[in-house]
Amino acid sequence: MKTNFWSFLCLAVLAATLLPQESTAVLHHPQYLVLAAISSPEEKQESIGLFPIIQNGKHGYIDTTGKIVISPQFDGADFFSDKLASVKIGDKYGFIDKTGKIVTPPQFVLTYDFSEGMAMVQIDDKWGYVDNTGKIAISPQFDSGWWFSEGLTVARIRDKYGFIDKMGKIVIPLQFDGASFFSGGLARVQIGDKNGFIDKTGKIVIPPQFDGALDFSEGLATVQIGEKYGCIDTTGKIVIPLQFDFVWDFSEGLAKVKINDKFGYINKTGKTVIPLHFDSISDFSEGLAAVKIGDKDGYMDKTGNVVIPAQFDFTYAFSEGLAWARIGDKYGYINKTGKLVIPAHFDRAEDFSEGMARITIGEKIGYIDKTGKFVWNPTN
Repeated sequence: MKTNFWSFLCLAVLAATLLPQESTAVLHHPQYLVLAAISSPEEKQESIGLFPIIQNGKHGYIDTTGKIVISPQFDGADFFSDKLASVKIGDKYGFIDKTGKIVTPPQFVLTYDFSEGMAMVQIDDKWGYVDNTGKIAISPQFDSGWWFSEGLTVARIRDKYGFIDKMGKIVIPLQFDGASFFSGGLARVQIGDKNGFIDKTGKIVIPPQFDGALDFSEGLATVQIGEKYGCIDTTGKIVIPLQFDFVWDFSEGLAKVKINDKFGYINKTGKTVIPLHFDSISDFSEGLAAVKIGDKDGYMDKTGNVVIPAQFDFTYAFSEGLAWARIGDKYGYINKTGKLVIPAHFDRAEDFSEGMARITIGEKIGYIDKTGKFVWNPTN
């Protein structure tokens, strides 16, 4: 319900290579021929303790005990984000509060999660923003929507990009051929076919000179010249030479790198800390990263030691101490020793959040706790 074409395309490509939760910018790498296909900036959300369910074809919400607190009445429902949740009535989306009260009448073609108190919404082919009270704060008028970050967001009209504030005021003119969100006070912009970075006044602080670039993460940004990738610091100085076939964002002090279809990790000095001998790897989460060795997945620690042998058909990041893993065509959950603590008998599994995970059996959706006990028996 909350995915647009660019995000879906980006995620579909990444999922195929066991590289979940990536964000991409203007990159001319064969796997990333997407303009501004970005994921939402990380933002911690206040817990609401409500979870969407389906019962007799209608959507509602339960609490962490499995009690229905908002009766199934909607044609679609998403998780709460910043105290509000997007729900579908007929073929349009609106927002409700935690009591189930409609605070924004259904009128949108698409809605997205909140970031910094603002959520992207689409009416017809135009994009605007709703604030976390449910009020339309910026009327739909732009040709694309992005998440807010550091008080600003990208705005596009036709083929030019700039930045607006939370009042909808254009604070950096729509003059660029591409742009991404602010991170560490800098935002990537594209002029012609080159990428550089601006500050919040719109001043170009790193001139457009790169064939591709990612947003800054942990003080460094991936850049591309020709077919090779490295990293720059916030002054534009190349601090990690352009020698890799790709460099991903830094996470927990490390970044994934690729050379000749093999993956490893470097630190912020560019030193290889985990040799490039894996067929695929994920970001670190809770100290572990998923790795693919041959056609099986396992996990390694930050020293590169494989601590959970590659034995699963697919694995994902740890969340609240557990990770879902696929064995054959079924999903279960493992702990950090690799023990299957919840048997693999689900057709779909999702991360744990607030002690619960959403699972699917056939066409029915339910919730389990960390023991595998159903909090909500699968329904549809």
